[in-house]
Amino acid sequence: MIDKKPQIIDNFGRPHTYLRISLTDRCNLRCFYCMPEEGIELMEKPSIMTLEEIIEMTRTFRDLGVDTVRLTGGEPLVRKNFGYLVEELAKLGVTLKLTTNGIVLDKYLELFQKIGLRKINFSLDTLDKAKSIFITKRDYYERIMRNLNMALDMDMDLKINIVLIKGVNDNEINDFIALTKDKKITPKFIEFMPFKGNKWDWSKGVSKEEILKTVSGKFGEIETLDNPKHSTSTNFRVKGHKGSFGIVSTITNPFCDECNRIRLTADGKMKNCLFATSETDLLTPFRNGEPIENIILEAIKSKKHSRDGMDVKMDADHYEQNRSMISIGG
Repeated sequence: MIDKKPQIIDNFGRPHTYLRISLTDRCNLRCFYCMPEEGIELMEKPSIMTLEEIIEMTRTFRDLGVDTVRLTGGEPLVRKNFGYLVEELAKLGVTLKLTTNGIVLDKYLELFQKIGLRKINFSLDTLDKAKSIFITKRDYYERIMRNLNMALDMDMDLKINIVLIKGVNDNEINDFIALTKDKKITPKFIEFMPFKGNKWDWSKGVSKEEILKTVSGKFGEIETLDNPKHSTSTNFRVKGHKGSFGIVSTITNPFCDECNRIRLTADGKMKNCLFATSETDLLTPFRNGEPIENIILEAIKSKKHSRDGMDVKMDADHYEQNRSMISIGG
Protein backbone atom coordinates (compact mmCIF):
# COMPACT_ATOMS: atom_id res chain seq x y z
CA MET A 1 0.00 0.00 0.00
CA ILE A 2 1.10 3.59 -0.63
CA ASP A 3 2.25 5.88 2.11
CA LYS A 4 2.01 9.41 0.76
CA LYS A 5 1.26 12.48 2.84
CA PRO A 6 -2.28 13.72 2.13
CA GLN A 7 -2.28 16.95 0.15
CA ILE A 8 -5.99 17.36 -0.69
CA ILE A 9 -7.03 19.36 2.39
CA ASP A 10 -10.15 21.49 2.67
CA ASN A 11 -10.60 24.75 4.58
CA PHE A 12 -11.67 22.82 7.70
CA GLY A 13 -8.32 21.01 7.81
CA ARG A 14 -9.77 17.68 6.65
CA PRO A 15 -7.36 15.59 4.53
CA HIS A 16 -9.11 13.71 1.71
CA THR A 17 -7.71 10.24 1.12
CA TYR A 18 -10.77 8.34 -0.17
CA LEU A 19 -11.91 8.59 -3.81
CA ARG A 20 -15.19 7.17 -5.10
CA ILE A 21 -15.19 6.74 -8.88
CA SER A 22 -18.39 6.24 -10.87
CA LEU A 23 -17.50 4.12 -13.89
CA THR A 24 -20.84 4.50 -15.67
CA ASP A 25 -24.35 5.87 -15.26
CA ARG A 26 -25.78 2.68 -16.72
CA CYS A 27 -27.34 -0.02 -14.57
CA ASN A 28 -29.14 -3.33 -15.07
CA LEU A 29 -31.65 -2.42 -12.33
CA ARG A 30 -34.12 0.48 -12.02
CA CYS A 31 -34.42 1.05 -8.24
CA PHE A 32 -36.95 3.85 -7.74
CA TYR A 33 -34.98 5.70 -5.06
CA CYS A 34 -31.94 5.87 -7.36
CA MET A 35 -33.36 6.12 -10.88
CA PRO A 36 -36.06 8.78 -11.48
CA GLU A 37 -39.35 7.34 -12.71
CA GLU A 38 -38.94 9.03 -16.08
CA GLY A 39 -35.39 7.68 -16.39
CA ILE A 40 -32.33 9.82 -17.06
CA GLU A 41 -30.59 11.11 -20.14
CA LEU A 42 -27.60 8.79 -20.35
CA MET A 43 -24.18 10.31 -20.91
CA GLU A 44 -22.86 10.14 -24.45
CA LYS A 45 -19.87 7.86 -24.87
CA PRO A 46 -17.39 10.65 -25.83
CA SER A 47 -18.14 12.42 -22.53
CA ILE A 48 -17.34 9.33 -20.44
CA MET A 49 -13.83 8.81 -19.10
CA THR A 50 -11.98 6.08 -20.97
CA LEU A 51 -10.39 3.29 -18.95
CA GLU A 52 -6.97 4.81 -19.51
CA GLU A 53 -8.22 8.21 -18.32
CA ILE A 54 -9.66 6.62 -15.18
CA ILE A 55 -6.33 4.91 -14.48
CA GLU A 56 -4.28 8.07 -15.01
CA MET A 57 -6.62 10.28 -12.99
CA THR A 58 -6.53 7.74 -10.18
CA ARG A 59 -2.75 7.85 -10.33
CA THR A 60 -2.90 11.63 -9.93
CA PHE A 61 -5.19 11.37 -6.90
CA ARG A 62 -2.91 8.68 -5.45
CA ASP A 63 0.10 10.95 -5.83
CA LEU A 64 -1.85 13.58 -3.87
CA GLY A 65 -2.30 11.16 -0.99
CA VAL A 66 -5.45 9.19 -1.83
CA ASP A 67 -4.98 5.65 -0.52
CA THR A 68 -8.48 4.16 -0.95
CA VAL A 69 -10.58 3.93 -4.12
CA ARG A 70 -14.16 2.65 -4.31
CA LEU A 71 -15.60 1.77 -7.72
CA THR A 72 -19.29 2.55 -8.16
CA GLY A 73 -21.80 3.13 -10.94
CA GLY A 74 -24.62 3.03 -11.96
CA GLU A 75 -23.52 -0.59 -11.85
CA PRO A 76 -19.70 -0.69 -12.22
CA LEU A 77 -19.55 -4.30 -13.39
CA VAL A 78 -21.45 -3.49 -16.60
CA ARG A 79 -18.56 -1.28 -17.73
CA LYS A 80 -16.87 -2.89 -20.74
CA ASN A 81 -13.41 -4.35 -19.94
CA PHE A 82 -13.95 -3.90 -16.21
CA GLY A 83 -11.51 -6.73 -15.49
CA TYR A 84 -8.66 -4.92 -17.25
CA LEU A 85 -9.46 -1.70 -15.41
CA VAL A 86 -9.49 -3.22 -11.94
CA GLU A 87 -6.23 -5.09 -12.55
CA GLU A 88 -4.52 -1.87 -13.61
CA LEU A 89 -5.92 0.09 -10.66
CA ALA A 90 -4.67 -2.61 -8.27
CA LYS A 91 -1.12 -1.96 -9.55
CA LEU A 92 -1.34 1.61 -8.20
CA GLY A 93 -1.02 0.36 -4.63
CA VAL A 94 -4.32 1.75 -3.34
CA THR A 95 -6.92 -0.18 -1.36
CA LEU A 96 -9.66 -1.08 -3.83
CA LYS A 97 -13.32 -1.42 -2.82
CA LEU A 98 -16.46 -2.06 -4.83
CA THR A 99 -20.17 -1.29 -4.60
CA THR A 100 -22.32 -3.56 -6.79
CA ASN A 101 -25.79 -4.99 -7.15
CA GLY A 102 -24.14 -8.39 -7.53
CA ILE A 103 -25.88 -9.54 -10.70
CA VAL A 104 -22.68 -10.41 -12.59
CA LEU A 105 -20.32 -10.59 -9.61
CA ASP A 106 -19.56 -14.29 -10.17
CA LYS A 107 -17.63 -13.35 -13.34
CA TYR A 108 -15.06 -11.43 -11.27
CA LEU A 109 -14.68 -13.11 -7.88
CA GLU A 110 -11.61 -15.14 -8.83
CA LEU A 111 -9.97 -12.03 -10.29
CA PHE A 112 -10.77 -10.12 -7.10
CA GLN A 113 -9.09 -12.82 -5.04
CA LYS A 114 -6.04 -12.63 -7.30
CA ILE A 115 -5.60 -8.84 -7.04
CA GLY A 116 -6.64 -8.51 -3.40
CA LEU A 117 -9.98 -6.73 -3.78
CA ARG A 118 -11.92 -8.11 -0.80
CA LYS A 119 -14.16 -5.26 0.37
CA ILE A 120 -17.49 -5.47 -1.44
CA ASN A 121 -20.72 -3.62 -0.67
CA PHE A 122 -23.85 -5.32 -2.01
CA SER A 123 -26.81 -3.07 -2.78
CA LEU A 124 -29.66 -5.29 -1.60
CA ASP A 125 -32.76 -3.64 -0.16
CA THR A 126 -34.90 -6.71 0.49
CA LEU A 127 -34.69 -10.44 1.17
CA ASP A 128 -38.10 -10.98 -0.41
CA LYS A 129 -38.15 -11.91 -4.11
CA ALA A 130 -41.50 -10.27 -4.95
CA LYS A 131 -40.47 -7.08 -3.20
CA SER A 132 -37.11 -7.14 -4.99
CA ILE A 133 -38.91 -7.13 -8.34
CA PHE A 134 -41.07 -4.22 -7.15
CA ILE A 135 -38.08 -2.13 -6.00
CA THR A 136 -35.68 -2.91 -8.85
CA LYS A 137 -38.21 -3.39 -11.70
CA ARG A 138 -36.18 -6.45 -12.71
CA ASP A 139 -36.13 -10.16 -11.77
CA TYR A 140 -32.54 -10.95 -10.75
CA TYR A 141 -33.14 -11.84 -7.10
CA GLU A 142 -32.07 -15.49 -7.22
CA ARG A 143 -28.90 -14.69 -9.18
CA ILE A 144 -28.01 -11.92 -6.73
CA MET A 145 -28.48 -14.18 -3.71
CA ARG A 146 -26.44 -16.95 -5.31
CA ASN A 147 -23.57 -14.54 -5.97
CA LEU A 148 -23.82 -13.11 -2.44
CA ASN A 149 -23.42 -16.59 -0.97
CA MET A 150 -20.59 -17.35 -3.38
CA ALA A 151 -18.71 -14.25 -2.19
CA LEU A 152 -19.32 -15.28 1.43
CA ASP A 153 -17.93 -18.75 0.70
CA MET A 154 -14.80 -17.08 -0.72
CA ASP A 155 -14.42 -15.12 2.56
CA MET A 156 -14.90 -11.71 0.98
CA ASP A 157 -15.42 -8.80 3.39
CA LEU A 158 -19.11 -8.17 2.68
CA LYS A 159 -21.46 -5.39 3.62
CA ILE A 160 -25.09 -5.17 2.48
CA ASN A 161 -26.35 -1.67 1.68
CA ILE A 162 -30.05 -1.38 2.58
CA VAL A 163 -31.87 1.88 1.87
CA LEU A 164 -34.72 1.79 4.39
CA ILE A 165 -38.06 3.21 3.26
CA LYS A 166 -41.08 3.16 5.54
CA GLY A 167 -43.84 0.92 4.25
CA VAL A 168 -41.50 -0.73 1.75
CA ASN A 169 -38.77 -2.66 3.56
CA ASP A 170 -38.67 -1.38 7.15
CA ASN A 171 -40.38 -4.59 8.28
CA GLU A 172 -37.27 -6.53 7.19
CA ILE A 173 -34.75 -4.93 9.55
CA ASN A 174 -34.64 -7.96 11.81
CA ASP A 175 -34.49 -10.35 8.84
CA PHE A 176 -31.20 -8.73 7.84
CA ILE A 177 -29.97 -8.78 11.45
CA ALA A 178 -30.73 -12.52 11.59
CA LEU A 179 -28.14 -13.04 8.84
CA THR A 180 -25.42 -11.83 11.22
CA LYS A 181 -26.02 -14.61 13.75
CA ASP A 182 -23.89 -17.18 11.95
CA LYS A 183 -22.41 -15.21 9.02
CA LYS A 184 -19.54 -12.75 9.06
CA ILE A 185 -21.53 -10.12 7.21
CA THR A 186 -22.48 -6.50 7.89
CA PRO A 187 -25.87 -5.10 6.90
CA LYS A 188 -25.69 -1.29 6.60
CA PHE A 189 -29.03 0.42 7.07
CA ILE A 190 -29.05 3.70 5.15
CA GLU A 191 -31.49 6.50 5.87
CA PHE A 192 -33.51 7.46 2.77
CA MET A 193 -31.70 10.41 1.16
CA PRO A 194 -32.93 13.06 -1.28
CA PHE A 195 -31.74 13.35 -4.87
CA LYS A 196 -33.10 14.82 -8.05
CA GLY A 197 -36.28 13.04 -9.10
CA ASN A 198 -36.55 10.45 -6.30
CA LYS A 199 -39.60 12.03 -4.62
CA TRP A 200 -37.88 12.19 -1.24
CA ASP A 201 -39.96 12.83 1.84
CA TRP A 202 -38.60 12.17 5.33
CA SER A 203 -41.97 10.76 6.38
CA LYS A 204 -40.81 7.73 4.38
CA GLY A 205 -37.52 7.61 6.34
CA VAL A 206 -36.51 5.31 9.19
CA SER A 207 -34.19 6.88 11.78
CA LYS A 208 -31.22 5.43 13.62
CA GLU A 209 -33.22 5.42 16.87
CA GLU A 210 -36.08 3.49 15.25
CA ILE A 211 -33.67 0.90 13.84
CA LEU A 212 -31.97 0.29 17.19
CA LYS A 213 -35.31 0.02 18.97
CA THR A 214 -36.51 -2.54 16.42
CA VAL A 215 -33.35 -4.65 16.70
CA SER A 216 -33.15 -4.60 20.50
CA GLY A 217 -36.85 -5.45 20.78
CA LYS A 218 -36.22 -8.70 18.91
CA PHE A 219 -32.64 -9.64 19.75
CA GLY A 220 -31.97 -8.03 23.13
CA GLU A 221 -28.60 -6.58 24.04
CA ILE A 222 -26.77 -4.58 21.38
CA GLU A 223 -23.04 -3.90 21.68
CA THR A 224 -21.72 -0.57 20.40
CA LEU A 225 -18.54 -1.11 18.38
CA ASP A 226 -15.62 1.23 17.86
CA ASN A 227 -16.05 3.07 14.58
CA PRO A 228 -13.07 3.14 12.21
CA LYS A 229 -11.74 6.63 11.55
CA HIS A 230 -13.78 8.39 8.85
CA SER A 231 -16.55 5.79 9.08
CA THR A 232 -19.85 6.84 7.52
CA SER A 233 -21.77 4.46 9.79
CA THR A 234 -22.14 3.89 13.50
CA ASN A 235 -21.54 0.21 14.10
CA PHE A 236 -23.13 -2.35 16.38
CA ARG A 237 -23.37 -6.06 17.07
CA VAL A 238 -26.09 -8.16 18.62
CA LYS A 239 -24.44 -9.87 21.55
CA GLY A 240 -23.32 -13.35 20.53
CA HIS A 241 -23.68 -12.79 16.79
CA LYS A 242 -20.80 -13.49 14.41
CA GLY A 243 -21.49 -10.51 12.16
CA SER A 244 -22.25 -6.86 12.92
CA PHE A 245 -24.45 -4.09 11.51
CA GLY A 246 -24.11 -0.40 10.76
CA ILE A 247 -26.42 2.60 10.44
CA VAL A 248 -25.73 5.42 7.98
CA SER A 249 -27.68 8.29 9.52
CA THR A 250 -27.12 11.00 6.93
CA ILE A 251 -30.41 12.72 7.72
CA THR A 252 -30.81 12.45 11.51
CA ASN A 253 -27.16 12.38 12.58
CA PRO A 254 -24.73 13.60 9.89
CA PHE A 255 -21.17 12.28 10.15
CA CYS A 256 -19.41 15.06 8.24
CA ASP A 257 -16.89 16.24 10.86
CA GLU A 258 -14.13 13.88 9.68
CA CYS A 259 -15.15 13.53 6.03
CA ASN A 260 -12.26 12.36 3.85
CA ARG A 261 -14.19 11.53 0.65
CA ILE A 262 -14.14 12.93 -2.86
CA ARG A 263 -16.25 11.77 -5.79
CA LEU A 264 -15.38 11.52 -9.46
CA THR A 265 -18.32 11.09 -11.82
CA ALA A 266 -18.20 8.96 -14.96
CA ASP A 267 -17.87 12.12 -17.07
CA GLY A 268 -14.85 13.29 -15.10
CA LYS A 269 -16.41 15.84 -12.75
CA MET A 270 -15.08 16.14 -9.19
CA LYS A 271 -17.78 16.44 -6.52
CA ASN A 272 -16.75 17.46 -3.02
CA CYS A 273 -19.87 15.96 -1.45
CA LEU A 274 -22.64 13.53 -2.32
CA PHE A 275 -25.08 16.46 -2.11
CA ALA A 276 -22.90 19.00 -3.91
CA THR A 277 -24.64 20.93 -6.66
CA SER A 278 -21.36 22.39 -7.94
CA GLU A 279 -18.78 20.26 -9.75
CA THR A 280 -15.27 20.74 -11.07
CA ASP A 281 -14.48 19.54 -14.58
CA LEU A 282 -11.25 17.55 -14.53
CA LEU A 283 -11.70 15.65 -17.78
CA THR A 284 -11.56 18.62 -20.16
CA PRO A 285 -8.23 20.00 -18.91
CA PHE A 286 -6.89 16.45 -18.64
CA ARG A 287 -7.72 15.80 -22.30
CA ASN A 288 -6.11 19.13 -23.19
CA GLY A 289 -2.86 17.92 -21.65
CA GLU A 290 -3.07 20.33 -18.73
CA PRO A 291 -2.00 19.28 -15.22
CA ILE A 292 -4.99 18.76 -12.94
CA GLU A 293 -3.23 18.60 -9.56
CA ASN A 294 -3.75 22.27 -8.73
CA ILE A 295 -7.33 22.16 -10.00
CA ILE A 296 -8.04 19.36 -7.50
CA LEU A 297 -6.29 21.17 -4.64
CA GLU A 298 -8.20 24.38 -5.32
CA ALA A 299 -11.56 22.65 -5.84
CA ILE A 300 -11.49 21.00 -2.42
CA LYS A 301 -11.29 24.44 -0.78
CA SER A 302 -14.90 25.13 -1.79
CA LYS A 303 -16.16 22.11 0.17
CA LYS A 304 -18.83 22.97 2.73
CA HIS A 305 -18.61 21.53 6.24
CA SER A 306 -21.75 19.40 6.14
CA ARG A 307 -24.11 18.11 3.40
CA ASP A 308 -23.07 20.86 0.97
CA GLY A 309 -24.41 23.54 3.30
CA MET A 310 -27.67 21.81 4.24
CA ASP A 311 -26.59 21.81 7.88
CA VAL A 312 -30.04 22.16 9.44
CA LYS A 313 -32.50 20.65 7.00
CA MET A 314 -32.65 19.00 3.58
CA ASP A 315 -33.69 21.79 1.22
CA ALA A 316 -35.61 20.68 -1.88
CA ASP A 317 -34.49 23.77 -3.81
CA HIS A 318 -30.93 22.59 -3.15
CA TYR A 319 -31.01 18.84 -3.71
CA GLU A 320 -33.23 19.03 -6.81
CA GLN A 321 -30.35 20.92 -8.44
CA ASN A 322 -28.10 17.91 -7.83
CA ARG A 323 -27.81 14.89 -10.11
CA SER A 324 -29.95 11.81 -9.64
CA MET A 325 -28.24 9.17 -7.52
CA ILE A 326 -27.52 6.86 -10.47
CA SER A 327 -25.42 9.48 -12.23
CA ILE A 328 -23.48 10.44 -9.08
CA GLY A 329 -22.37 6.96 -8.02
CA GLY A 330 -23.41 4.95 -4.96
